[in-house]
Amino acid sequence: MRVKAGVRRFMVIVGAAAVVTGIASGASATADPGPGLEYVNLGDSFSAGSGVSPIAPGQPFQCWQSEQNFSHLVAARLGYRLTDVSCGGAKTEDFYRAQYAGTRPQLEALTPTTELVTLMIGGNNNDTFGGAMAKCIGAMVSHPGAVDPCRTQYGDSLAEPIATQTYPALVTALRDIHAKAPRARVLIAGYPWLLPASGGCLPQMPIAEGDVGYLRDLQATLNEAIERAAAETDSTYVDMSRVSEGRDGCKPVGQRWVEPMIFATQPVPVHPNAEGERALANQMMAAIRQ
Repeated sequence: MRVKAGVRRFMVIVGAAAVVTGIASGASATADPGPGLEYVNLGDSFSAGSGVSPIAPGQPFQCWQSEQNFSHLVAARLGYRLTDVSCGGAKTEDFYRAQYAGTRPQLEALTPTTELVTLMIGGNNNDTFGGAMAKCIGAMVSHPGAVDPCRTQYGDSLAEPIATQTYPALVTALRDIHAKAPRARVLIAGYPWLLPASGGCLPQMPIAEGDVGYLRDLQATLNEAIERAAAETDSTYVDMSRVSEGRDGCKPVGQRWVEPMIFATQPVPVHPNAEGERALANQMMAAIRQ
């Protein structure tokens, strides 16, 4: 009996390695023929893969949930039974309320038998991503030729709500996920880099050169808050910052994992493209294996 058990464990390890290799290379992988574990994906447009075609069948159009987002890729390759309620534009509040007509609060997808939960959330809280981008574009238009008009105008005010509002909301949401799914491993991913560490990005990202680093710092602050919230709630943080370095929206087609605002190759700009969702799947797979 020990020999057979050891063989089974070895086969599971080899199979998992083959799955990860298949995702990384883009090759097809055969899903586990068994029923798999009960898997729920929550979150916002980065989690939903908004903009990556095709839209998942049966999902509300407003959510723009892709059947090629990272959770669908993970579930297909591991044979997990996926319930995906991620939705573009979601905030942590939408875990507790219906975001659109025909949707339910996202936490209602969880059950005591849920075994795995993945999510990305926080970027829409306090309009962190969209609001900051709009403010910095407006600052450049209002102050042509200025090096960092957005930083000069807004300073620390864009980052302050992350500490005072987003972080506690993340902690509450993660604790409630664990309460509703006490058996589940909970994996929350940080956001891949939208912008490089420095340098201009015109015309793809209409932001003053000095404000590229300013917005990058804002994103780093959000990712740090997500990581701290994961640690506070015994959740697993999936870091996307290291692997997405040099894959931001200012890079050319074929290199970037995030589409720019101008000349995007998909209908939802400043979001992961199909390659970006595959990269998220790779990182989620690595975390699951650990």
